[in-house]
Amino acid sequence: MKYLILILAFTVSTAALAQEHKPRTFLLVHGAWSGGWDYAKVDSIFKTKGDIVYRPTLTGLGERVHLASADVNLSTYIADIVNVIRYENLHDVILVGHSFGGLVISGVAEQVPDRISQLIYLDAMVPDNGQSARDVCGPLWEQVMVPFIKDGFMQYPFGKASGQIPGDVPQPIKTFTESLEITNPQAKRIPSAFIVMTKNGQSNPLNDQMGLNKARARGWKIFAMEGGHYAMREQPDALVRKLDKIAGHSQQ
Repeated sequence: MKYLILILAFTVSTAALAQEHKPRTFLLVHGAWSGGWDYAKVDSIFKTKGDIVYRPTLTGLGERVHLASADVNLSTYIADIVNVIRYENLHDVILVGHSFGGLVISGVAEQVPDRISQLIYLDAMVPDNGQSARDVCGPLWEQVMVPFIKDGFMQYPFGKASGQIPGDVPQPIKTFTESLEITNPQAKRIPSAFIVMTKNGQSNPLNDQMGLNKARARGWKIFAMEGGHYAMREQPDALVRKLDKIAGHSQQ
């Protein structure tokens, strides 16, 4: 009887521990000109917690730069991520999109909403039905982006690209100009959150127009984080803590 009680106690405690440490599946989508390399430190931190992380690189960027073509468009990028979900047979995915990646995860949610448990927009673009990244940019497109378009690609417009590997590379212009159809009612029911990056507690008004204002209008959870636009590069530990908080919030 004594041994039976010990066995039962061990079984219960083990089950509780497994429940406590049940791995979550994060699929991290990078922004424009970037690559999966951008999330390498975030990936490592999450994995030490026992979570599962995928950080694919979109076609023609990062280590897939050899596949770069002016014919690559937003649909290509969406297919990149949808196929990771399908071929890795992923379910209950916490899908995170940074900056331009907000367009990508919005398109992915349209196609496989049943595989996604939560959408997290990291200082990201939030499109309406029929909008492209160019449309979401608004005045910023003509003011900042257009001068960097050359031979079917957009060069990195925010200062000179380092030229180092890994680093930012030119991105096909069609990924910015193809519009996105958002009509799936099931996708709209996915719990969504928005992380707004702030400086001295204030967000960037231009970024607000591209994402934050729409997130508020849709009633999403809003989480502020102090720091620059590239949180995964500049403060990966803090970003993991923020994502942990948001993912935990969705499970309460």
